[in-house]
Amino acid sequence: MTNSLYNSEGYKDPTAFEALNNIEREQKRKVVFICSPFAGDIEGNTERAKRYGRFAVTERVVPIIPHLMYPQFLFDDDPAERLLGIEMGMVLLTKCHELWVFGGHISSGMAVEIEEAKRQNIPIRYFTSSCKPRGGYR
Repeated sequence: MTNSLYNSEGYKDPTAFEALNNIEREQKRKVVFICSPFAGDIEGNTERAKRYGRFAVTERVVPIIPHLMYPQFLFDDDPAERLLGIEMGMVLLTKCHELWVFGGHISSGMAVEIEEAKRQNIPIRYFTSSCKPRGGYR
């Protein structure tokens, strides 16, 4: 992965650039985007996303889990704020080495993330909800 000094809108973003380079240089760890359901059973899906993040850490990667972060200050039930959260997540996705998809159900938000990963040629790995690999890379 090559980090860019510029964000997806073409503006310089030296803080993110330096942070991502430091992670790669110092930690020698992949940065992975965690893709799992959020809407619907928010409480259960939040707990599962935390478990997926913990699993990623045990696999010695750096997990990025936007659907745990953005609902802290954005309202998922407001369509404009939900879209904003998805758009910001797409910026983070472009900084990741891989997309890890968890569970057997692909929500509409997950489908957007998967399509963007494909468009960006970011490797995708699929896992069951119990963190078992489902096939290889796609």
